Amino acid sequence: MDKRRLGSTGMEVSSICFGGNVLGWTCDEPTSFAVLDAFAAAGGDFVDTADVYSRWAPGHTGGESETVLGRWMKARGNRTRVIVATKLGNPMGDGPGDKGLAPARFAKAVEDSLRRLQTDYIDLYQAHIDDADTPLDETLRAFDGLVKSGKVRAIGASNYGAKRFGEALEVSAKRGLAAYATLQPCYNLVDRADYEAELEPLCRQRGIAVIPYFSLAAGFLTGKYHRGQALPSTPRAAGISKRYMNDRGWAVLDAVEGEAKRLGVTPGQVAVAWLLARPSITAPIASATSVAQMKELADATRIRLDAEAIGRLERGGA
Repeated sequence: MDKRRLGSTGMEVSSICFGGNVLGWTCDEPTSFAVLDAFAAAGGDFVDTADVYSRWAPGHTGGESETVLGRWMKARGNRTRVIVATKLGNPMGDGPGDKGLAPARFAKAVEDSLRRLQTDYIDLYQAHIDDADTPLDETLRAFDGLVKSGKVRAIGASNYGAKRFGEALEVSAKRGLAAYATLQPCYNLVDRADYEAELEPLCRQRGIAVIPYFSLAAGFLTGKYHRGQALPSTPRAAGISKRYMNDRGWAVLDAVEGEAKRLGVTPGQVAVAWLLARPSITAPIASATSVAQMKELADATRIRLDAEAIGRLERGGA
């Protein structure tokens, strides 16, 4: 994989960001280690996780993904070669202090993540969701304190709208605080409108690194789903059916599969290659639950779509 600048952070990262939500959830620990080993062997060094992964799974409390990642880095002795991105903000419990981006939330959240990750610093610490109940300057001061303490190298945001994200950048500039250097939006060939309308122009203007999640539309664009066929027996299948199995989704998938056939590659590789060709995108986030899937993702970085192919794919979603 080639390396790309992570916005203004001074860091360079692999052009694929491994989506760590599967670690300790749909990937048990031995499989997680094997997939992460394959990612590193392919030149990958950028892993995204969150404290809340995978609290939604029966018997889980959150922190499972960070724990597995931390154990892998410890076992491999490669912490300095991995760019670790994690997040806070989503509920980690049922109490009023167990969620959000109030300053009081930060101290415990960061220490818990550092402990699980078995490290003394986080490369990219992100607000997982906006917290409308906490003033932006309070959240940004808390982030700024972590950067100044050396516990965090850079900060970013996920799931922010353009207006709120722009306001956050202005507050940082006005107060002299650490600023969001990255944005993590939902973006793929099906989910385009929200990002392209306002967030993309803002990010390009301000030099923000964009690391989109749902790069494969939660797996819909991998080719596992087809009209009239039974859903795969995966934890995500029901949600994918509700969100993407509609006229627009099928049209996009048809275009992706057509391009994959022309190129002799897989639909998932085409979907990732399209994101990599987008000028505003730094590193799409994508997960894998097997070594074979990881190799497929890595190989996608070598696909170069020409203007005609990009046009066909984008017209499929028009």
